[in-house]
Amino acid sequence: MNYRHDYHAGNFADVVKHVVLARVLTYMKQKPRPFRVIDTHAGAGRYDLSGLEPGKTGEWQDGIGRLFDAELPGPVADLMAPYLDVVRAANDPGQLRYYPGSPVIARQLMRFEDVLVANELQGQDFERLKGEFRRSKTTTVLNIDAWHAVKSLLPPKERRGLVLIDPPFESREEFDNLATAVAEATRRFATGTYLIWYPLKHEVAADRFVAAVTAQSELEFLDVRLSVCAAFAGLGLTAAGVLVLNPPYVLREELEAILPLLSETLAEGAGHGYLLRNAVLER
Repeated sequence: MNYRHDYHAGNFADVVKHVVLARVLTYMKQKPRPFRVIDTHAGAGRYDLSGLEPGKTGEWQDGIGRLFDAELPGPVADLMAPYLDVVRAANDPGQLRYYPGSPVIARQLMRFEDVLVANELQGQDFERLKGEFRRSKTTTVLNIDAWHAVKSLLPPKERRGLVLIDPPFESREEFDNLATAVAEATRRFATGTYLIWYPLKHEVAADRFVAAVTAQSELEFLDVRLSVCAAFAGLGLTAAGVLVLNPPYVLREELEAILPLLSETLAEGAGHGYLLRNAVLER
């Protein structure tokens, strides 16, 4: 695997994924029992937006760059605060240079007694990830195949947890591999919450994936999609989705307040919008 997230850190797809992650973790902390977060494709942990790779794409400028200093309406500001507070904590006051990836966001929002398992297969990113968490006693950093991690790490001993699956989608078989992995994961840990990110390059393929996963698991779900503009050849990724299995009961209402704001703030042209649904028909 050669995928490097440095090129895409902090873009619109990261924003929607991490906003959902922050809301799920905020809910999970309301109960006293410890929980475990398993991040199967954790990346490097932290990204320097002034670096070479982010500078080549500039994607973060149309993602977190638009939100960092934005004036948000009160109720939405409260819902966005856990996510944005972590981003601000990674930077000097008033500056945006570093973007925290999913394992850093998760660890910052978790309690000391909650356990984080961050897995990354790519060698350079794994070394950076190890350095990020070298002093964290309740974080384990692994360097194994993500699909093996799904099999070997579930169920967690706490019997309460969140599994974040965020593949690079480098191969044509990624949706099939992902559906197989989710089926195995939910068989082993049916009561867990799953947050699954996916690109929306081909809507029909994405719909088939969501339909297959939800039919296999027979679990409640929430499918979250955000588009920054209409897709056309050569533009790159313009829409992404987050599928949440066993979502917190408050998540839909929270996202109904957040998504209109994200849609307008991150819009790059005609065709931007969002979708929030808990039912899908296979096409």
